[in-house]
Amino acid sequence: MGEIWGVLAAVTSSALGGTSIGATRYLAGTIDPLAIGAFRFGIGVLLLLPLALLQRRSWPQQRDWLGVTGLGLLFFAAFPILFNASLIFTTAARGALALSTLPLLTMLVGAALGAEPLTARKTKGVLVTILGVSMALLSGLATAPPGAWRGDLLMVAAALCMALYSIWSRPFIRRSGPIPFTTLAMAAGAVVLITASLLRGSFAPVADFGVPQWFGATYLGAFGAALTFYLWAFALERTTPTRVAISVTVNPIAASLVGAALLGEPLSWNLVAGIVTVFAGIWIATTQPQHAHAAEPAVAPDAR
Repeated sequence: MGEIWGVLAAVTSSALGGTSIGATRYLAGTIDPLAIGAFRFGIGVLLLLPLALLQRRSWPQQRDWLGVTGLGLLFFAAFPILFNASLIFTTAARGALALSTLPLLTMLVGAALGAEPLTARKTKGVLVTILGVSMALLSGLATAPPGAWRGDLLMVAAALCMALYSIWSRPFIRRSGPIPFTTLAMAAGAVVLITASLLRGSFAPVADFGVPQWFGATYLGAFGAALTFYLWAFALERTTPTRVAISVTVNPIAASLVGAALLGEPLSWNLVAGIVTVFAGIWIATTQPQHAHAAEPAVAPDAR
């Protein structure tokens, strides 16, 4: 049952990430990507910190600080920089498709590092979800600016950062819990982004912020950072990195549905077919045949 909750948390996290794209696009017309990241993760840390202090579970031990900080820089600094840079060169649709390679990268890297076994069923599920994303983004993939491959590669590099974070963070999360771990890791990334924003003068346009801009920034911090990445860590505590990573294919689907609901964008046949295919792939990758369950030996609670 715990693994099912992990998968559901991962899907919810990715869906929230998809809805955050709208807020990011809105703020992008006002401040630069560095400042957006600084607001997103800075507010996220401020919201998570009281929860982390109230929890009974301990903070990461001193021997874990270096590892947690490194993972925070990888995921909450390097990832958003690569993600935002990629969209300078490529389209949103191509970027979303490149990011959907995350479960494939996580599965391959996890197998190479011995974090989880490579199985035919998980492989099939991952490939089906990538096919579903391709179907959903079919119309957006038809056009590409010159040199779009550079943006595609940057997005794949961002996905690799996320894959390594998902694999390497599991032991730290199990020792300290998802909220303390996420708070400390996010703080490391936020410090880098805030410092870089101050050096570049990226916060200057904030003086002209109105209620809509502050609402967008607060939404990104509360839902696009604090809740999204808490759920991601919660999921990693309960299931395998590949089963968590495969949920990222929900991200562009959620973004498309938000566009249809708020911007009046039409729901095309390929989007509907893509949604069905993505969830079919997630089901394949996160379930096992009945005979596989029957063949599993009983494990005593003490041996887990």
